[in-house]
Amino acid sequence: MPISLNIWTIASLLVGVVVLFPVIMGLFRRNKFDVQGKTVLLTGASEGMGKSVAKQLAQKGANIIIVARNVGKLEEALAQIQASARNPSTQRFQYISADLSEEDAAATVLAEAIAWNHGNSPDTLWCIAGSAYPGLFIETPRAKMRQQMDINYWTCVDMAHAILNEWLAPSVLGKGTQKHLIFTSSVAAFYPVAGYAPYAPTKAAIKSLSDTLAQEVLLYGGGDTVKVHTVFPGTISSPGLDLENKTKPKITHILEESDPVQTPDVVAAKSIKGLENGEYLVTVSWLGQAMRGCAWGGSRRNNWVWDTILTCITSLVWLFVGPDLDGKVRSYAKKNGHPSTYPKQA
Repeated sequence: MPISLNIWTIASLLVGVVVLFPVIMGLFRRNKFDVQGKTVLLTGASEGMGKSVAKQLAQKGANIIIVARNVGKLEEALAQIQASARNPSTQRFQYISADLSEEDAAATVLAEAIAWNHGNSPDTLWCIAGSAYPGLFIETPRAKMRQQMDINYWTCVDMAHAILNEWLAPSVLGKGTQKHLIFTSSVAAFYPVAGYAPYAPTKAAIKSLSDTLAQEVLLYGGGDTVKVHTVFPGTISSPGLDLENKTKPKITHILEESDPVQTPDVVAAKSIKGLENGEYLVTVSWLGQAMRGCAWGGSRRNNWVWDTILTCITSLVWLFVGPDLDGKVRSYAKKNGHPSTYPKQA
């Protein structure tokens, strides 16, 4: 009995150390996303998560440029962002009105941002612009699905292409401060459910783009100079959610009922904290971590020890989660019949 007790005590201590390792390391980790005095360009920042990110980065001393289409919303948001400034006398703020789904808009936006920033490219580009249009696949117009790709994926491609041409130019590379290219995806990229066919692939494409670019910058010797990250929020209580719910099938509501609804401020704070910790794929909730744990694939790990353990745990958990979700879909179909008989949503 004493020997058995000692073994279990040692095992418990080892597990405790491994589990607490990321927390312990975090206590001694330096800030890897210091925006004090830096210029940050944020797309989709006139409301919701984007505006919260802008305000919180302003509180940390960043100069902020926000991009969106609606001038009225931009002006209102910029006033709130300016009011959040850590050093109002030295920080600078600007907005640019543009429809980034247009092919040439990114180059125009970046040129305007560089001109405003005294001829220098922004130190950080954070792509947050996007929208969700849930719906059953065969009932969603193909034009709407193409629009989803334009808004969610191509805006990221265009902005990344424009900024990396600046950051990775031989005459610029290695000079000045470290640069950060940040994409905003969704936990739907890790584990999409019924009703997200028009949306989830656009977010999965962003993750794939991020993985590719994180490796490709190494070709230019930019591995230490240019850092690529992707943030994966879940459900955010915002005006965008209200629009999303207008077309969201009832079965989708059922399948995602365990997804915690977070405020834009909470999502922004957790996203920024992950970036300050130097994370590559940043999640903002425990459920997001679990979903990420089953979807690492070839993506760079945030912490090899913790992520490997979490992957093992969640791989076992998903043996039950997957069939449970599938079962809910089958039960819903049995109760409600063929989707063609459902009441049409606006």
